[in-house]
Amino acid sequence: MAEVHVIGQLVGASGFPQRRLFCKWGLHAGSAWKLLSGLSSGQTQVDDPQADDVTYWCHPLDVHYATKGLQGWPKLHLQVWHQDDFGRSQILGYGFCHIPASPGCHSLTCVTWRPRGSWQERLSQRLVGGGPQLRAPEATVATAAPERFRLHTEASGSVHLQLGLLLRHFERYGVEC
Repeated sequence: MAEVHVIGQLVGASGFPQRRLFCKWGLHAGSAWKLLSGLSSGQTQVDDPQADDVTYWCHPLDVHYATKGLQGWPKLHLQVWHQDDFGRSQILGYGFCHIPASPGCHSLTCVTWRPRGSWQERLSQRLVGGGPQLRAPEATVATAAPERFRLHTEASGSVHLQLGLLLRHFERYGVEC
């Protein structure tokens, strides 16, 4: 089978209105893909930058897939969270990006968004915290859900990634990139 090896890191985030951020991430691939090694999901540590608005996680990614075809190429879905002084967590942004299909080193920026909510929910969010969240973020964010057009959203910040991609045996098994 053809193989794809992704090695890299979630470098960090910028442009978010809050500090003390962490990121939950997951890789989704189609049914023709088999995870040979590595983790398909995880979470970074909380970083509280003091000097600027850039959060650094430097969280490693190392996954190895085997595939029979290109359909269902892996996607990385991200959720950026804020942790307050009391240890409560609040979602700040959802996003996803496709893993590059060409071998080599890639620097990616994943723009995130969050549900906007009604004016009552926004007022409550300012006073008490919390805010609207997606019920099934992986299904809504990483797939082309027909219901996604109904969401009222606003831009959040960006997540920065560095990924290295190795492709193996694609020609031997008739998989064309």
